[in-house]
Amino acid sequence: MKRNKSDRLRRRWSTLLLAACVLAAPAWGATHLTYPLTSDGIDSRYDYDWAVLRAALEKTTPRYGVFEQHQSRVAMSPPRVVQEMSSPSGRINIFVRATSPDLERQFLPVRLPVDRGLLGYRLLLIREADQQRFAGIKTVAELRQLRAGLGQGWADIPVFEKAGVPVVEGSSYDGLFAMLDADRFDFYPRSVDEAMREFQERRAQHPNMAVEQTLLLHYPLPRYFFLRRDAEGRLLAKRIETGMELMIKDGSLNALFQRYKGDLIKNTAMHKRRVINLANPKLTPQTPLARGELWFNPLTGK
Repeated sequence: MKRNKSDRLRRRWSTLLLAACVLAAPAWGATHLTYPLTSDGIDSRYDYDWAVLRAALEKTTPRYGVFEQHQSRVAMSPPRVVQEMSSPSGRINIFVRATSPDLERQFLPVRLPVDRGLLGYRLLLIREADQQRFAGIKTVAELRQLRAGLGQGWADIPVFEKAGVPVVEGSSYDGLFAMLDADRFDFYPRSVDEAMREFQERRAQHPNMAVEQTLLLHYPLPRYFFLRRDAEGRLLAKRIETGMELMIKDGSLNALFQRYKGDLIKNTAMHKRRVINLANPKLTPQTPLARGELWFNPLTGK
């Protein structure tokens, strides 16, 4: 009789202990992330960014649980992305973009450069006839003798203004290529990704356009994931940050970077170009410039 009573007491305590453990354990639900479709039809420009996001979420599944990641069904312009993110009921809850003080105030940034700072390395689209002219440029002072073409409101404008390089602003993305043809400015600084793709896509329409062969402009311009500044956004940001830090530590972020960007970096021979460094006056103090492992160096290829 005493033994049966003792067994019942042990079972009761075991049940209570199990219940207590269940109540104490974090109750993570499925993580749902919707990112913007940035243009109608196929848009491969952001494939790498969303691959990084997926890998970061996979790294943190044991701690945070399962996740769903998908693209919005509606194409969104940059202003529309901000509008949707500004509303708690917006159709997206994450986007990726070159940072700015305004974005960091309005939204919650994960301050780890998604593309390892590659966006800040710029090739120049120029007129083919000017190749020799650019081959003699070696300093910022010499660059000031030329005019840069940029879109209205672009994050690059303060960089060139700070350096004393004249800026000509265009009202439309497409129009900037025609303005280069028409000698309205001398060079159109584009990221390594953009320059090669745009040259291939538009060379038939603009046969006088060329990729400059000797220079590489550099200014720090990190691309961050941005979330809403609410409870869900803070949890998502923490999960993404944790996952990316794990990827940085185990080398998988660099492996993904090389898989998506390695051929492009090799084909543009970035390490053979003359680098002209420019300051970015719009970086916030929280930018992790001191963490060398976060930033790609084309001179070493790491």
